[in-house]
Amino acid sequence: MSIENMRNIGIMAHIDAGKTTTTERILFYTGKSHRIGEVDNGEATMDWMEQEQNRGITITSAATTCYWDDHQINIIDTPGHVDFTAEVERALRVLDGAVAVFCAVGGVEPQSETVWHQADHYNIPRIAFINKMDRLGADFYAAVKEIRTKLGANPVPLYLPIGSENDFEGIIDLVREKELRFEPSTNGSTITESEISKANREITDEWREKLFDDISSFSEEITELFLEGEHISETLILDTIRRGTIDREIVPVFVGASLKNVGVQPLLDGIIDFLPSPLEAPVITGHKVKDDSEVEVEPSAKNQPLGLVFKIQTDREAGPLCFIRMYSGSIKKGTAVFNITKHKRERVNRLLRMHSNRHESIDEVMAGDIAVVVGFKLAQTGDTIGSEGYQVLLEKMEFPEPVISIAIEPKTISDQDKLKKALEGLKREDPTFTVKENEETGQLIISGMGELHLDIIVDRILKEYKVEANVGKPQVTYRESITKEVIHTEKFHKLISGKENNAEITIKVEPAEKGAGNEVINNLPEGLLPREFTDAVIRGIDNAFPSGINYGYPTIDIKVTVQNAVYDPLTASAFAFEAAASLGFDAACRKADPVLLQPVMNVDILSPKDFVGEVISHITTRGGIINSLESKPTFEHVRAEVPLANMFGYSTALRSITQGRGTFAMEFAYFAKKEGGI
Repeated sequence: MSIENMRNIGIMAHIDAGKTTTTERILFYTGKSHRIGEVDNGEATMDWMEQEQNRGITITSAATTCYWDDHQINIIDTPGHVDFTAEVERALRVLDGAVAVFCAVGGVEPQSETVWHQADHYNIPRIAFINKMDRLGADFYAAVKEIRTKLGANPVPLYLPIGSENDFEGIIDLVREKELRFEPSTNGSTITESEISKANREITDEWREKLFDDISSFSEEITELFLEGEHISETLILDTIRRGTIDREIVPVFVGASLKNVGVQPLLDGIIDFLPSPLEAPVITGHKVKDDSEVEVEPSAKNQPLGLVFKIQTDREAGPLCFIRMYSGSIKKGTAVFNITKHKRERVNRLLRMHSNRHESIDEVMAGDIAVVVGFKLAQTGDTIGSEGYQVLLEKMEFPEPVISIAIEPKTISDQDKLKKALEGLKREDPTFTVKENEETGQLIISGMGELHLDIIVDRILKEYKVEANVGKPQVTYRESITKEVIHTEKFHKLISGKENNAEITIKVEPAEKGAGNEVINNLPEGLLPREFTDAVIRGIDNAFPSGINYGYPTIDIKVTVQNAVYDPLTASAFAFEAAASLGFDAACRKADPVLLQPVMNVDILSPKDFVGEVISHITTRGGIINSLESKPTFEHVRAEVPLANMFGYSTALRSITQGRGTFAMEFAYFAKKEGGI
């Protein structure tokens, strides 16, 4: 398959917008599935994990390849739940285009905004699919308006719905001026075309005129033809829309009802017609390892190999499955490649093309393509794979810090090794999942992005890895910081095996800007310390950051400047300087008025109108601050900020207040000072 005929796309949306159902229809119509799997009965192809089928949600970003109109489409199915933000980030990093699915009833929902802005960050061209037109309360035009007002995008409808709710019967193709109806008896495979009816002529003309108005700014030829009342060819319209989409100036809008098999084939045509091939996607830049200079990575199979490991999935038999996106060159099975991030050689035992959790073997993966490598032992998410002769690091992926923890311990000694193996596998798969041993109690503490995230990880440990374990209650992961500047001198002296180890350093600690993270600045005079001792000082401070000040929680937003050192070549050692730096940091922070910080969450609540008063009152009793209240046709949208410690068990409370009809989404906002300690 030539690189021009390749599309790497993601399906992204708010939870419950029908994203996985839409993907299932795409697989059915492209011939990958011979029957349609439903999320509601746990048969969805892309949601292959037991936890996904039980809960009806997408957790992992499953990858699959299908073919449509002589084009290869690599699809990454991303989660809609914010607890799985790492999965979304991983997928977006390697996509060239995306389909944003919106619910015709809910419109632009809170997490749609989160994922949309993540896609903005990676400059990904998008098309929109307004789904669920058959649902009660569906409003296509309101959803289009929200894409414009809430997301700041420029939506351009190419299709209109014929009817809505129970009367939804088909769609209008504005470019070709045809009505399309999808035959239910063939699962929508048979499409009947007809001319625009009298009843739909007025709205077709109105929106067709708007279409030309929107795209004329990208083509002088269209502007002239439109003003002169001349015929505008379909090819010219499609080429202009494609240019505007790839430049991220417009978002073509499609419409349908995936569950009723309406509108998916035109969406597939739109993926081919408007989303970019790897050659047209935004240019990827990397950094040369040698001098850190920036280089552009050209997507050509003739160049040196360069690929990014964007996801790791553990398979019982095969071991780690490393999902890799090739940006240039190619790699073949049975050959050795160089892990540029780890500076190690790795062997490609097998190459697989994935279809959800099934696969087929391939001999080679070329630039622009996505495949799975079996055989890598050291690779982690975010590693760059290439050759020793051309060492370029692709941009490293940044993931947010986990904010919620639970203790876990094996029930028996035989389960101890199984638990360790399970945690190692899960850590490798998910960069937002961390494991730490409590030094005082010896307990293993696992941390994640939210209650649901940890709930599913624990579920996988118990069922998938079959580990017998006791699990504690969720705990908030706090942070520590300082509020004033302190200069401190630390002297270290220790006699080890009759040899003196001496070091003395002076450091300054001060609060950094909120959200800036920790920083170490080396201000030592040139040549005062040998290089290995300077490195030991910085290492000592870096290693002290996660250990906390008063409570043992990781420190954030602290700037440390190494100002001076006393060096005696006879008694100095790297060990002494590393220890002096670590102890000095701890002592300085204790004098710098340390504070405990707690995570505060952005909480979005969707409540039926009858219960909104109780919902607001209840969130206020949990220490929440209401930021906004927005009315929608069928519900009220409440936005609030609440300390995470007060949100445990909220889903049960909300169901109780709203008679099971309220839903909420929660994501980390910032850390704020916690009064009165723990």
